[in-house]
Amino acid sequence: MSEHGGNVLEMALKIGVAAEEIIDFSANINPLGMPTSLRTAIIDQLQRAECYPDTEYRRLHAALAKAHHCSTENLMAGNGATELIYAVVNYLKPRRAMLLIPGFAEYRKALQRIDCRIDEYVMSEADGYQPDERLLAALDRSRPDCLFLATPNNPTGLMPDAVLLQVIFERCRQHNIALIVDEAFIDFLPDTVGFISQITHFPRLYILRSLTKFFAIPGLRLGYLVSGDIAGIRAMKCWREPWTINAFAALAGEIVLNDNAYIQATHCWLAEQQRWLYQALTALPELCVWPPSANYIFLRCLRPEINLQQALLKQRILIRHCANYSGLNADYYRVAIKGEHDNRRLVSALRQVFGYG
Repeated sequence: MSEHGGNVLEMALKIGVAAEEIIDFSANINPLGMPTSLRTAIIDQLQRAECYPDTEYRRLHAALAKAHHCSTENLMAGNGATELIYAVVNYLKPRRAMLLIPGFAEYRKALQRIDCRIDEYVMSEADGYQPDERLLAALDRSRPDCLFLATPNNPTGLMPDAVLLQVIFERCRQHNIALIVDEAFIDFLPDTVGFISQITHFPRLYILRSLTKFFAIPGLRLGYLVSGDIAGIRAMKCWREPWTINAFAALAGEIVLNDNAYIQATHCWLAEQQRWLYQALTALPELCVWPPSANYIFLRCLRPEINLQQALLKQRILIRHCANYSGLNADYYRVAIKGEHDNRRLVSALRQVFGYG
């Protein structure tokens, strides 16, 4: 079974229905869909499919550099952020790394490929699934070669304290620990700047970004890495296979960051539906729900005899089971925030599962 959300076809085959019949709450994709600006551009430029993409992706990198007020030398676009996780790990070749648990599975898989020793910083319900000063002590004690940090975390959707984040940054710089910050969902947080502005202060800072989730283009796959380590960026570009980004994904990166109307509409949708769904879920006494910062919600079912994923599948709704995340058990789930109609369908289905009629 897939270790990620979005495995709708797999689940549809399992229960014997068409994939189109299932409402997918397992993948955290913007329900507004692909921006009209990009859809129009793809139709108008279908001839791009007839040519090889530029191997350097100059126009794409120029658009990203303009958006973040940096040089193209600080950027490397990739086939989703996942390609870049593996690229930065292969470049750094850490012998010892620290991961926050629970966390995104691909960090561990990339590190295991190079036989890296992994130290786990385990977060729990007792500490609100948030890092605290204990993480600073762990960094001082173990001095790993690199630290992966997701802002916000996946699957919890929680944003670490801003003051603590800055202290973590300073501690990594002090110990020369490569800090890899995954900002794949940060675009959903309009008031959060992120770490890109600090790349000039610490060359061992690597920022992962994704356009897949916010702009609803998971089938195109597009992410990028930003760092002050220009030599490292250059090396990673040289080592990877050519043409990992298809022509229409590259076009997406040239278009979507300028679509301010879509960006504003997304923030308006999320502000409304995030609040509504969180309140509706917390009103169910069978659930323990953590307040979201992005476009997904982390929860625990207090009725362990109920497999929520399987129960909701009977109603053609797929949510993300978090049992395969290190540090979590079968009681934990993650649900995407979708449009009003689908969100109400989810809450209604949950009420039926819990016997409210």
